[in-house]
Amino acid sequence: KVPVLILSFFQHALNSGIRRYHVASVLCQRAKVAMSHFEPNEYINYEKLEKNISIVRKRLDRPLTLSEKIVYGHLDDPAKQEIERGKTYLRLRPDRVAMQDATAQMAMLQFISSGLPKVAVPSTIHCDHLIEAQLGGEKDLRRAKDINQEVYNFLATAGAKYGVGFWKPGSGIIHQIILENYSYPGVMLIGTDSHTPNGGGLGGICIGVGGADAVDVMAGIPWELKCPKVIGVKLTGKLSGWSSPKDVILKVAGILTVKGGTGAIIEYHGPGVDSISCTGMATICNMGAEIGATTSVFPYNARMKKYLGKTGRADIAALADEFQQHLVPDSGCQYDQVIEINLSELKPHINGPFTPDLAHPVSDIGAVAEKEGWPVDIRVGLIGSCTNSSYEDMGRSAAVAKQALAHGLKCKSKFTITPGSEQIRATIERDGYAQILRDVGGLVLANACGPCIGQWDRKDIKKGEKNTIVTSYNRNFTGRNDANPETHAFVTSPEIVTALSIAGTLKFNPETDYLTGSDGKKFKLEAPDADELPKLEFDPGQDTYQYPPKDGSGQHVDVSPTSQRLQLLEPFDKWDGKDLEDMLILIKVKGKCTTDHISAAGPWLKFRGHLDNISNNLLIGAINTENGKANSVRNALTQEFGPVPDTARYYKKMGVKWAVIGDENYGEGSSREHAALEPRHLGGRVIITKSFARIHETNLKKQGLLPLTFADPADYNKIHPVDKLSIVGLAEFAPGKPLKCIIKHPNGSQETIMLNHTFNESQIEWFQAGSALNRMKELQQKSS
Repeated sequence: KVPVLILSFFQHALNSGIRRYHVASVLCQRAKVAMSHFEPNEYINYEKLEKNISIVRKRLDRPLTLSEKIVYGHLDDPAKQEIERGKTYLRLRPDRVAMQDATAQMAMLQFISSGLPKVAVPSTIHCDHLIEAQLGGEKDLRRAKDINQEVYNFLATAGAKYGVGFWKPGSGIIHQIILENYSYPGVMLIGTDSHTPNGGGLGGICIGVGGADAVDVMAGIPWELKCPKVIGVKLTGKLSGWSSPKDVILKVAGILTVKGGTGAIIEYHGPGVDSISCTGMATICNMGAEIGATTSVFPYNARMKKYLGKTGRADIAALADEFQQHLVPDSGCQYDQVIEINLSELKPHINGPFTPDLAHPVSDIGAVAEKEGWPVDIRVGLIGSCTNSSYEDMGRSAAVAKQALAHGLKCKSKFTITPGSEQIRATIERDGYAQILRDVGGLVLANACGPCIGQWDRKDIKKGEKNTIVTSYNRNFTGRNDANPETHAFVTSPEIVTALSIAGTLKFNPETDYLTGSDGKKFKLEAPDADELPKLEFDPGQDTYQYPPKDGSGQHVDVSPTSQRLQLLEPFDKWDGKDLEDMLILIKVKGKCTTDHISAAGPWLKFRGHLDNISNNLLIGAINTENGKANSVRNALTQEFGPVPDTARYYKKMGVKWAVIGDENYGEGSSREHAALEPRHLGGRVIITKSFARIHETNLKKQGLLPLTFADPADYNKIHPVDKLSIVGLAEFAPGKPLKCIIKHPNGSQETIMLNHTFNESQIEWFQAGSALNRMKELQQKSS
């Protein structure tokens, strides 16, 4: 109960006419609500959020979007920070950091290199990426623990030493764990995974970053982010029938494309919001990564309050109620762009293949596939992943499966289920959903990323065999799920995946088409209905969390010098003060080049803690314009064609600097900073493209590379793989000032083009120091 002293103050405040949010500030200050059950001494600070918003509101003198309230509410210096959407760089103080195990290795290795004794903000490591789907949940988990023991031990001991919470393998996917335990309305969280925006389903600003950004925050340094634009998505009407939250983001992806959200936060609002469950909102925010958005967010509402209560955080909900005016957009706020979607008219969608923005209504996909020559027979249906593995998702899928079973049917396609967390797994086992999904032919996999990120030991096809799979995942780039470039992957909702897997074909539309039961009678599937949350409390399942000790200074962190999985980092070389002259072109990339093309996942995940070993996958998926092949480039010194990594290593050995030429939205997809570390490690200096994806551009800057864009995109055609490039004028490298590039052709002729950049002053210092980490050490030495 609230102490009498606080009640007395509350009554006095009301009688005195003091504004309500001032009262709430005192309640927050006195009551103190923990950010999570796992950190009882780390408190939600709505008082600071409120104070910062007040300062910025007076300065800007206009209504604020929800995104602006939360972002500006975390400014390091709200009184002096220059604020202009899409232009200025903000210095921010995030509340916490989360890292998945594949990226945490490099992040923790960088943190160790910083020399700091302990993280400055609450931070967690989540073991979800290194578990390969093969035989089923328990067997795959046991195998992963054995194979990855060295890495898990490193992460557990590093977490203990530096004050980082550790979620053991089997605990679940990072984003589901965050939603269940760490996200809350108004939080600013950064995570070393591109789907960190999942937390926006609980009203937080949760942003995917590279490991070097996480190190900044863990080191207590203000984190930089270009002031995002805000795209408003107004939702009207109400979801019903086969339409689901996944269809909202599939529709938005079709509208905005894979780069339409770059540099912006997607803010959902309008009366339709209340028809979507909290976990449904998380699904929508999660896949916002596929349109390049900085993050996505929903306003605090009753659905979030219900979810907080069910996950044991009613105290946070009560506090959020007090501060609700700061957790919703102001009336009359202005968006940079507005999209309107009537949920009552929204039809089920399925996107793909090979790109998540190729949107089709489910009713059309069969005909489109036949016209395009895509395989219509579905080999495998896969539900789950960080995007769609909630209790509600599993319930709706089970509702579809139950109808098929009642008519004597099972899935014609192979069918897999990935629970999002140990809590979800245990609860769907208790409530019977898991058994229904098994009965219809499903295989329940481990609580992990699995096939969604290529951790799939697929046996039913041969590499190069043309086939179709349907998933409830978020990405479907070429070869992403199974390393087969001929796998046509489509993304849709879990209930549509289940229905299509039962039918076995893309030509089936569950809204209109009939199935034939085992008795020969035709029947139509009814639209699924399921509870958004369990009637009973969630079953937490096994305890999989390791608390960091109060004092971890005595903890030993072991990295063997002969390890093939882990490698301590050596500092990159500083800029020598000279122009970059006569660089060779390692590869001129044709078309889409995601972080999967630059640094493949799947079997390469085991080397994420060993920079030299993982560099052997550098750009092996990128298509070379010179010959139309992947992993085949001309060595300019020997004139022989060979693998990209081998050629880069040869140039490095010979002391020759090199550049990469890319197309549009270069580096879209995952937040993996290995796609920036690898070219730097192998001697790269410059990446020149038509445009960059946000996270990758930042990661390149952090590692001392120059990400530059053509001032005239047509100049991409002036550069040929056999040319040499010089970047001149680096002594006058300055924010907003383009750099000059001299193209030297083999026939002796030259052309000069201009290249743009987005560096600010501190980022230029990263380049000059050789990396952001080098610059951090320089500043530490100056202050000591």
